[in-house]
Amino acid sequence: MAVKSTASCGIDPVRRSLLAGLALVVVVGAVPARAQAPQTGLPTSTVTVVTQDGRQHVFKVEIADTDASRARGLMYRRQMAADAGMLFDYKFETETAFWMKNTLIPLDMIFIRANGVVANVAERAVPLDETSIPSNGAVRAVLEVNGGTASRLGIKAGDKVLNPIFGNAK
Repeated sequence: MAVKSTASCGIDPVRRSLLAGLALVVVVGAVPARAQAPQTGLPTSTVTVVTQDGRQHVFKVEIADTDASRARGLMYRRQMAADAGMLFDYKFETETAFWMKNTLIPLDMIFIRANGVVANVAERAVPLDETSIPSNGAVRAVLEVNGGTASRLGIKAGDKVLNPIFGNAK
């Protein structure tokens, strides 16, 4: 019965599915490019991570310190320099959680307490995954770097992060 009614409108089921898919592509493609562009114009700073064995790793970071900039984060970035990242500053300690919605590159998330000590590290978050990645306790900030960086550099809980927001750097 359903096949007969489909044929009666002049389009067979296979063609109807293809046209529906094409319509979806056209609608998705109609989203303005601006809505899918990475955010720009954020303040910048440097962050130094000092591992427990004394090694120092310097990152050039963008500072996301407003609700809007934190919500947008690193979405729609297609690449990031090896020594770059984004520092999410909450201004005070709070529990938080991240996800990878609209984030195209794998990331490590370094959760940092108000005193600049790394609370924990979530490594290799999967692009586009909407699974919540919690801070597992109150943190002042979160440093996002390229996926695999924390492991490669030996960054882990207990390491020290230097930046003016923690009162331990200029």
